[in-house]
Amino acid sequence: MLHGIDVSAYQSSAYDTDGLSFVFIKATEGRSYVNPRLTAQTKRGRDAGLVVGFYHFLWPGDLTAQAEYFVRHAPDRAGDVLAVDWETTGDGTHASNAEKDRFIRTLKELRPHNRVVLYCNRDFWLNIDTTSYAGDGLWIADYVTAGKPRIKAKWRFHQYGSEPHDKDVADFASKAALKEWATP
Repeated sequence: MLHGIDVSAYQSSAYDTDGLSFVFIKATEGRSYVNPRLTAQTKRGRDAGLVVGFYHFLWPGDLTAQAEYFVRHAPDRAGDVLAVDWETTGDGTHASNAEKDRFIRTLKELRPHNRVVLYCNRDFWLNIDTTSYAGDGLWIADYVTAGKPRIKAKWRFHQYGSEPHDKDVADFASKAALKEWATP
């Protein structure tokens, strides 16, 4: 198991990289938000030699515009991982299964040189998702023992904690294996 974190504007741009192999950075949300620390947080991960990923917090509606907004703001580098964050929005809604699937497929068309994964929590995966479509891999949030999410599906990344930042593990034998997978 490899260790990593995910960060957003709530975390410092000088996050600790010791012992990490990867970082996911919130890039965008909907069609109007860009993480003001995106550039600095990306530089920090790249300078530390981490595999870098970016995620978009998905809102229902106008998925093509959201995908285009995300790829316009997320750095464009082969080997970076892109993720769609599918969960309940601030107004209590969420994108439908069809919208989630269409967003992932659109990202894969817009950025064919990047892996695209689905991030969701255990409840969404077990009770809301009806298609089990996760693009190139599932990033599951379940706050239990690292690497032991309570699902039967194959997963690539597991978020298992949140203090002082979101903690993740990746199911790869080595950082080299993660880098190889991340470059389709």
